[in-house]
Amino acid sequence: MKGFPGLLLLVFAVGVWTQKLPTRDEELFQIQIRDKSLFHDSSVIPDGAEINGYLFRDTPKRYYFVVEEDNTPLSVTVTPCDAPLEWKLSLQELPEESSGEGSGEPEPLEQQKQQVISEEGPELFSYKGNDVESYMPSSSPSGLYQLELISTEKDTHFKVYATTTPESDQPYPELPYDPRVDVTSLGRTTVTLAWKPSPTGSLMKQPIQYCVVINKEHNFKSLCAVEAKINADDAFMMAPKPGLDFSPFDFSHFGFPSENDSGKERPLMSKSAATKSRLYAGKQNLDLQKVCIGNKNLFTVSDLKPDLQYYFDIFAVNTYTNMSTAYVGTFAKTKEEAKQKTLELKDGKVTDVFIKRKGSKFLTFAPVSSFQKVMFYIHSCLDAIQIQVRRDGKVLLSQNVEGVRQFQLRGKPKAKYLIRLRGSRKGASMLKILATTKPNKQPFPSLPEDTRIKAFDKLRTCTSATVAWLGTQERNKFCIYKKEVDENYNEEQRKREQNQCMGPDTRKKFEKVLCKYFHSQNLQKAVTTETIKGLEPGRSYLLDVYVVGHGGHSVKYQSKLVKTRKFC
Repeated sequence: MKGFPGLLLLVFAVGVWTQKLPTRDEELFQIQIRDKSLFHDSSVIPDGAEINGYLFRDTPKRYYFVVEEDNTPLSVTVTPCDAPLEWKLSLQELPEESSGEGSGEPEPLEQQKQQVISEEGPELFSYKGNDVESYMPSSSPSGLYQLELISTEKDTHFKVYATTTPESDQPYPELPYDPRVDVTSLGRTTVTLAWKPSPTGSLMKQPIQYCVVINKEHNFKSLCAVEAKINADDAFMMAPKPGLDFSPFDFSHFGFPSENDSGKERPLMSKSAATKSRLYAGKQNLDLQKVCIGNKNLFTVSDLKPDLQYYFDIFAVNTYTNMSTAYVGTFAKTKEEAKQKTLELKDGKVTDVFIKRKGSKFLTFAPVSSFQKVMFYIHSCLDAIQIQVRRDGKVLLSQNVEGVRQFQLRGKPKAKYLIRLRGSRKGASMLKILATTKPNKQPFPSLPEDTRIKAFDKLRTCTSATVAWLGTQERNKFCIYKKEVDENYNEEQRKREQNQCMGPDTRKKFEKVLCKYFHSQNLQKAVTTETIKGLEPGRSYLLDVYVVGHGGHSVKYQSKLVKTRKFC
C-alpha cells in the first residue's frame, strides 16, 4: 500500500456482517491481506491494482471503497468484457469511527453498515454500454464510495481498476494524439496496417508491445473482450460459483506480496499472470485471431480471403502491468479475385488448357442445336485436376480427374454449361478438354486402369530389354520410343518428363523403336510384349509407350527406366 491517503475496494457480502473493513494501519492491513479467509467472499482490490470480476445476469454487485481525506485524486476504470454493463458510483459520508485515527482497531462491519444504509448518498457518475469508461475527478471528498454494477444481457466478466495516485501510476498505455489505425495497403489476401506508437513506450521507455486482432464480425473495445471471446471454453474464464469471486485464487495474482516477500516492493503483475497472458496470445479461433508483434507499429495481415470484410484492432499492452489500451479500430474489404476470361468451347473441338498452381480456369459450352446428351472428354496431362460443371446455377458434375476420363450429362434445350477447372496444389496443370453433343468417336484413346510399363529383369541382356504393357478392347496404335540417359538420372527428372499430352511428334526420329496395332476382347489377355534391341552394354534408357487414338490424339504411358547388363 502507498504511504498517503489511498483507496480500499470491498464488496459487502450478504450475511457476513462479522467481517471488518480493512483499516489504513499499514501493519494491520498487511496482516489482513495475508489472512485470505478475510477476503473469501469480498472481492478486495488494493490501491493501484486491477481485478477480474464476474456478474450473473440481472444480479447487481456492489463494491465499496473508502477515501479517507478530502481533495484526494481518484480514478475508477471499469472494463466490460463480453457484454455491456450498467454501473454507477455514489458517495456516502464516512463514519467518524472508521477514519483510521486512534487505536487502529477497525469498527465492526455491522456498525458501519447500519450507519451507511440508513440513507442513500448522491450519485456521482453512471454509465451504460460496452466501452471502457473511467471516472477521474481531479480531487474527491472523503467518504464511503459505492460502485454498483449489473449486466442485463447475460453472465459476463469485467475488470475494475481504482487508484488514488492516477498521475504516478499510469498502468494503462497512453494513446498518441492520433489513435486511429490506418490501412496503408490492400490486396486480395493481405492488408497492411500502420499506427502511431504509444508515448508510454516511445517517450517514457516503458515496455510496450502491440497486439493485432483480426475478425469478421466487429471491432473490439478492449483486449478483455477479445480474450473472453478466445477463451470462452477455457477453465480460467469459466463462471465462478455463486458467492465466490476469486477463491481459490492466489492473491499474488493481484499484486499482493506473498508471505516470503512481504518486505519487498510489490510488482503490479506476477510472473504467473504474465505467463497466462502469453498463453492466451497463442490460442486461436477460426473467426478471431490475435497476434502480438512486439513494439513494431507496422504489420501486414496475410492469408485472408478475397472480397471479404475484416475488422482490425490494435492494443498497446504494458508488459509489466499486463494492462492494455485500445486504438481506434478500423475495417477493410479485401479486393476481389481477378476476373478471369471465360474460354468458350466449340462443339467437337479439343481445347488445350493451362492452369497455374492452385489456380482455376472457367470455360463455357453453349450448344447451338437441341440434343439429348452432352459428353465431356478430359485428358489431364500431369497431376489430377478437379472439374465442376454447372447448368442454371446447379452443380451437375464435380469430380477429380487423372489421366483420361469421360462424362455424360443429360441434355437440355438452349442450355449453357459453365465449367470450372481447378489445378493441382503441387504445381502447374495442363489438360485437353472436348465437349460435344455428337459422341460418335472418342477423341482420346481408351486406357487400361494400369498404365505402367513392366520390364523383365531375367530377359535383360547387354544389348536388349524386354518390356510389356496392357491394352484395351479398342484397337489402337501403340508406338514405343527409347532415350539414353546418364547414370545420375533420377525419379525427380522422370516426373518432369511425365507430361502425358506430349505426343510422338515431339520426339526425335532416331528415338523411335516401332509402332503396332493391338487390342483384345478378353481384357485378361490384353497385354503385349516387345523386345528393344540395339542397346549399348551397361547403359540406362528411358522407355515410353504412346497410344494413339482415332482422332490423332495420343496418351503416354508411365515412363520406364531400364539398364542393360554390363557383362554378358
